[in-house]
Amino acid sequence: MNQFKAKKTYMKTTDLRKFNRGTLGNRGGGRPTKNDEIKMIQQLTPLEPLAYNAIKKGLERGEYKFVQLYMNYYWGKPKTITEDEIKEEIPTFQIEVVK
Repeated sequence: MNQFKAKKTYMKTTDLRKFNRGTLGNRGGGRPTKNDEIKMIQQLTPLEPLAYNAIKKGLERGEYKFVQLYMNYYWGKPKTITEDEIKEEIPTFQIEVVK
C-alpha cells in the first residue's frame, strides 16, 4: 500500500506535462517549442518594412491579389457558406414479409 501512496504523491508533485510530446512512434511530434517561434519572429522582424512596401506597391498598381490580401487581413476573411445536397436513394431490391 505504501508503494501506491508514494507513486500517487510523486505524480501530484511532479509536472508530467514535459513527457506529453507525442507517442513513442511519433518522436518530435506535437507543437513546436516557444523558443523556435521566437527565433523565427526575430529573423523575420527586419523584413517587415520590406513586406509592407511590397504590399503597398501592389495595392498602388491595383493588382487583385494584393488587394485581396490586404482586405483579408484588415477586415477578415468572409464567412464561407457550403451547400450540401442530400439525395435520398431508393433501394433496388424488394423486401417480402413472410407471415
